[in-house]
Amino acid sequence: MAWQRPDGRQPDELRPVKFVRNFTQYSAGAVLVHFGNTQVLCTASVQPGVPKFLEGSGQGWLTAEYRMLPSATQQRKSREYMRLSGRTQEIQRLIGRSLRAALDLTALGEITLTIDADVLQADGGTRTAAITGAYVALEDAVQSLLAAGQLAASPLRHQVAAVSVGLLAGEPFLDLNYAEDVAADIDFNVVLNDQLAFIELQGTAEEGSFNRQQLNQMLDYAEIGIKELMQQQRRALEV
Repeated sequence: MAWQRPDGRQPDELRPVKFVRNFTQYSAGAVLVHFGNTQVLCTASVQPGVPKFLEGSGQGWLTAEYRMLPSATQQRKSREYMRLSGRTQEIQRLIGRSLRAALDLTALGEITLTIDADVLQADGGTRTAAITGAYVALEDAVQSLLAAGQLAASPLRHQVAAVSVGLLAGEPFLDLNYAEDVAADIDFNVVLNDQLAFIELQGTAEEGSFNRQQLNQMLDYAEIGIKELMQQQRRALEV
C-alpha cells in the first residue's frame, strides 16, 4: 500500500520553511527557523581566542551545542545537564562539522564562533533544520564582524543546508515529519554545500535494506530540497 503523507505534500515537497532573523538581541546572529512544525532557535556568538590546540596557529574555530527544550515534544523530557545523551552529542558534532565546512578558518583568524541550536518544538528533522538555520545565523555573525572591522574579508566560502529523506512503503520522500520519520524503513540526513557536494551523509536501514536505485532516488530528492532551501536562505538574508 502506497504511503499517504499526513499533510498532503508531494513526495519531493518540503514542508513550509521560514527564517526569522534577529530573533534575539544579544547574539551576533539569531535565527528562528521553521521546518513545518519543527522550530529551532539558532544563535551564533563570537568570542576572541581559540581552543588550546589552535593557539598561535592563526586559525579560527567553530563549535556547536544542541539541546531540546523539555516542552519541545508531546511528553516532557528532562533537561540534559552535565551528562549529555549520545544523540545530543552526535547532533551537535554534526552541526559543528557542517558549519566548519562553510568557513575558511584561516581567514577567520583566532576567533571562536559558537552555534547554539535550541529546539523549541520538534516534529522531525530537528538536526537538518538546525544546520540550515544556523547557516543564516552564521552569515549574520560574519557580517557583524565585517561591519565592526574585526574581519577584513568574509571567511565564508560555501553556503550549507541540510534535509532529511527516507523510504516509506518502498518509495522516497523528502523532509520527513515525525509521523513519517518513525514509520520510515530507511532514513537519511543529507548535508550539501552550494556546489551540491556532500559534507555529510547519514543513513541507515531501520528495517530491511535498500538498493542503489533507491539510494539514488533519495539523493535526487535531497538535491531538490537543498536547492530550494538555499534559495530560501538567500532570500531571507536579503531582507
